[in-house]
Amino acid sequence: MSAKIRLYVEHPLGDGQSVPLDRDQAHYLFGVMRMTVGGQVLLFNGRDGEWLADVAEAGKRGGVLVCVEQTKQLQMPPDLWLLFAPIKKTRTDFIVEKATEMGAARILPVHTAYTNSERIRQDRLQAHAVEAAEQCGGTYVPEVAALQKLDRVLDQWPDGRQLMFCDEAEVGAAKQLAEQTLGQPWAILIGPEGGFSDAERKRLWAQPFAHVVSLGPRILRADTAAVAAMTVWQQALGDWG
Repeated sequence: MSAKIRLYVEHPLGDGQSVPLDRDQAHYLFGVMRMTVGGQVLLFNGRDGEWLADVAEAGKRGGVLVCVEQTKQLQMPPDLWLLFAPIKKTRTDFIVEKATEMGAARILPVHTAYTNSERIRQDRLQAHAVEAAEQCGGTYVPEVAALQKLDRVLDQWPDGRQLMFCDEAEVGAAKQLAEQTLGQPWAILIGPEGGFSDAERKRLWAQPFAHVVSLGPRILRADTAAVAAMTVWQQALGDWG
């Protein structure tokens, strides 16, 4: 297989399926990457696995790809959500990209008492998740949810989902997670650069589903903490073992 370009599409994929390209996709494949009719691309849509497709039509404003064979089955990540307080633009982008690469099933920006950023561009962050999935070989793209207040998220917390709440004042994450059962729905919560307020910390401590952990003796930046927390969780309870 000679295809090196991976492209996320919304269209269904299957043997012999034609996949129309929009203007941006056509520009990328035929304008930027200089592909022509007969070239091959790897496609995925988050539902049908990965497919090798031939370029059947190539134009400046559109094109058509035709699926030839499936190259990967759909590989779903563990049922893990990442909750984080948005920070500076490029570092928020980094968190979304790394969460996608590391196997988050859903990404939820949350507004806390000390959150620095009052708003996000949900569509732009979703595009970053797509690009990360294209680059890392994944067949699934996590949803990036709209920004919500942390209190509202906790008010609507689903039954059965555990929460790994990262607080630098507590015991190590590895020890806490070693006592948990594999296969449960989980979420990880990373706080803002200013930490959690006393009221937020008190509420989180009181939740029966919350497991308060530390990521070590040093205070980590929010983007570093997200990567560290997902690494620890994946090794203990995820699909890295």
